[in-house]
Amino acid sequence: MLNHPTLEKLHALRLPGMARALAQQGEMPEITTLTFEERLGLLLDHESSDRDNRRLATRLRLATLRQNACLEDIDYRHPRGLDRSMLVKLGSGDWLREHLNCLVTGPAGVGKSFIACALAHQACREGLSVRYLRLPRLMNDLAMARGDGRYRKLLAGLARTDLIVLDDFGLAPIGEEQRRDLLEILEDRYRRRSTIITSQYAVEHWHGLINDPTLADAILDRLVHHAYRLALKGDSMRKHKLQPEMDNT
Repeated sequence: MLNHPTLEKLHALRLPGMARALAQQGEMPEITTLTFEERLGLLLDHESSDRDNRRLATRLRLATLRQNACLEDIDYRHPRGLDRSMLVKLGSGDWLREHLNCLVTGPAGVGKSFIACALAHQACREGLSVRYLRLPRLMNDLAMARGDGRYRKLLAGLARTDLIVLDDFGLAPIGEEQRRDLLEILEDRYRRRSTIITSQYAVEHWHGLINDPTLADAILDRLVHHAYRLALKGDSMRKHKLQPEMDNT
């Protein structure tokens, strides 16, 4: 049986997954042992899987994650204070549905950004919208947006995003304008959306980093009290990755 007209109609109807599955069935002699309903079910399964994969690819593209990371790739071999049970719990996604936050702290190179991106990747798998942002660059973008009229639009876009990752908190000085911008972002998200923040500084030092007692209280009240904490420690993971190469030289 020639399926070319049927394949063309499936593509015209924007059913590429079914079209590919039908073409594959045509190359399988044993497919004739299946009933019509069974073959149709396989076609629908392929189309559903294809659509899920395309949606995931789109969410990941829009997320602009710094690293191609997933929870399955997290390295537990090197001692750095990683709580596997905590990451398994976070991997379930319940914290995202409850609109909680996650704070990842530790020295440079210990894997904070990788873990944040892995959690963000899992959120994309869960069907949620995600954005990865380096906080110093976001502050600059907001300052520019305030000047060219995009400020409210940019804040509204962040408020609608299910999960945002704010990487490198405290890496650059936080001025008056940046403090107020951060409060606006967190106020819009409080108990409505989730936020991941990474920092080289322990949470106990964040109040001083913000350097304004009143705004620091307001910012941390919306961020810290409903958050999971991952406090990492140890040597840089980059050092461990380079060590085998150095040993062979």
